[in-house]
Amino acid sequence: MDFNVSDEILGTFVPILVYWVYSGIYIPLGCFENYRLHSRKDEDEKNLVSKQTVVKGVLLQQMVQAVVAIILFTVTGNDSDASVVQQPPLVLFRQFVVAMLVLDTWQYFMHRYMHHNKFLYRHIHSQHHRLVVPYSFGALYNHPVEGLLLDTIGGALSFLLSGMSPRMSIFFFSFATIKTVDDHCGLWLPGNLFHFFFRNNSAYHDIHHQLFGTKYNYSQPFFVMWDRMLGTYMPYSLEKRAGGGLEAKPAKDCKD
Repeated sequence: MDFNVSDEILGTFVPILVYWVYSGIYIPLGCFENYRLHSRKDEDEKNLVSKQTVVKGVLLQQMVQAVVAIILFTVTGNDSDASVVQQPPLVLFRQFVVAMLVLDTWQYFMHRYMHHNKFLYRHIHSQHHRLVVPYSFGALYNHPVEGLLLDTIGGALSFLLSGMSPRMSIFFFSFATIKTVDDHCGLWLPGNLFHFFFRNNSAYHDIHHQLFGTKYNYSQPFFVMWDRMLGTYMPYSLEKRAGGGLEAKPAKDCKD
């Protein structure tokens, strides 16, 4: 029997599997209080939505993403056999970077608009901010409309404008998923390579989830360029929290 699975199917469902596997890794790590940006007590008391509801919301968004991805692959007519042909590494690198920039640009402006438009914030984006204390598997907990506008359409644009193949999309969207989960994990783990290579990280995004930072740090998931250029950049400092752990606080006067 032939059990070959097309690149289109893998590009649709592998990032979903990656989301739950990678976010699941952070669940036991949350027991290490010294690495948490908020205490476990704060996670339980400050968040305005149950974890069961979060799981249901994420599954709904992923279902919509899967449907859109299948439609997109069908409409674009990418042939899996063609994607087997090796492309020069420089071309693959260019596609990856273009996709990152497109996704960042789309999400920054849509995210910022959802904060500044009172109707959209109240009825749509505020759902994500029910997670005052972010945690890994809540990364994609959004209103379905926001999930469609920010993540699904943003992902479709990055795929189309970068010119990547379905096979390349498997790696790009899996990487973007891992990065998004990491930004919401609520932990500052030693040796985390994302913290070394990206200024947009779990502490940076944690600032945005706090009341004092909701008008700052809109960038996600990779770079901070739009925040810097458009005056919405709030750098952070990590300080020890009473009772153990770390706390991300605004450091407006810090210079990088």
